[in-house]
Amino acid sequence: MQSVVAGAGVIGFEGLTNRLKLFGQEKNFNGEISLYGALSPKASLNTGETFLALPDGFQYTVFGRSDSPMTNNQPTPILHDGMAVFTSGSLPNSWVLIRNHENSNFAGSVGAVSGTTPYDAMAAGGTTTLIIDKTSRLPTDSFVSLSGTVRNCAGGATPWRTWISCEETTVGASNGFAKPHGYCFEVAPRSPSTPVALTQMGRFKHEAIAVDKTSGIVYLTEDNNPAGFYRFIPNRYGDLAAGGRLQMLTVSGRQNYDTRINQTIGTRILASWVDIPNPDPASAETNQSAVFEQGFALGGAVFTRLEGCFAGLDEIYFTSTNGGNQGLGQVWKYEARKKSKFGYLSLLFESPNAQVFDFPDNLCFGTSGNLFICEDGSTENYIKILTTRGVVSEFAKNIVPNFESFELTGCTFSPDLKTLFVNIQTPGLTFAIWGNW
Repeated sequence: MQSVVAGAGVIGFEGLTNRLKLFGQEKNFNGEISLYGALSPKASLNTGETFLALPDGFQYTVFGRSDSPMTNNQPTPILHDGMAVFTSGSLPNSWVLIRNHENSNFAGSVGAVSGTTPYDAMAAGGTTTLIIDKTSRLPTDSFVSLSGTVRNCAGGATPWRTWISCEETTVGASNGFAKPHGYCFEVAPRSPSTPVALTQMGRFKHEAIAVDKTSGIVYLTEDNNPAGFYRFIPNRYGDLAAGGRLQMLTVSGRQNYDTRINQTIGTRILASWVDIPNPDPASAETNQSAVFEQGFALGGAVFTRLEGCFAGLDEIYFTSTNGGNQGLGQVWKYEARKKSKFGYLSLLFESPNAQVFDFPDNLCFGTSGNLFICEDGSTENYIKILTTRGVVSEFAKNIVPNFESFELTGCTFSPDLKTLFVNIQTPGLTFAIWGNW
């Protein structure tokens, strides 16, 4: 569900992306290693409660619980999801953490996001912002930063230091809401945002975005089956509200290429893009594939349940949660070619069994160029690492009593790469993890 993109002060473009091209040099993903050692239950440093299993040498704090009071005594909303971390020039000893809430309910329901300027007064989703002290790794302030949206699943940060929150739905008036949904919204890091639906970025079941730092092109994933992989070419760099062109990936010479099964790891597939004639169709409210069908009619490639998305140097990494011959997940890479409409698509990873990976979801790059991925499986859920050597390692496990089967979401590193933030969506907990990287 979540994506992290990089910019000055945002994880990714501060000395990390120059290592991303190392990733995937080897293709043996079947072996599992203990990169940091075996996992064992660890108590949180600030409360003493045991929620995570981690390697020795790592510790964590827990905060931002659903229903706990924020700074203004509003209860923290439910269903924590995608996140990003920003530095703060006015608060040099703090980080700014923006967190999605994947709430599909109506305003006024238990756990709703309640802001002063909602996009849709009937809707309960949105984002909260937490100011995190760098030393204690605990919040000193928290507030609602976006409200009146629906099912804010993931998104991504931008090079111009904002967060894009994405709605994973296309509901509207026929479902009891006051406005149409299925859009992306831009959130400023330090103050509540006046919501503006970025309609030209498409009305579909959005999951995550990633921004190419140089061009400002936004890549978008769709959590549906069938799904498309999209990009948005803005009219002006850094001004998404000024409009642009939405396009869908197609495989050159192969109409409606199906990526869901029978793919070969490492094969580079020549890809191009087709324009979506109407990125904001009214029919999307009753047909959540209305945008996809436009691209498909022009030869667009078919994916399944595209979720996490992350930008490297000239590459975009994204997950297909249930793709592959076993239906257990794929990780894809798109390599952009500068000043060209063409690029290369390649399968980086496909899970051979649930023990190796069970539904890869949110992802981010961390220390040593390793890829950290949250699982959204049906039984046990981990943060796992795909190393630059192409092997899988367990890093963290959800062991929250009575909630062990719920997904980890929103993995994202602090700008200095020393702290990993992540959520457990239900019961709604946020963690800061650090140690001997």
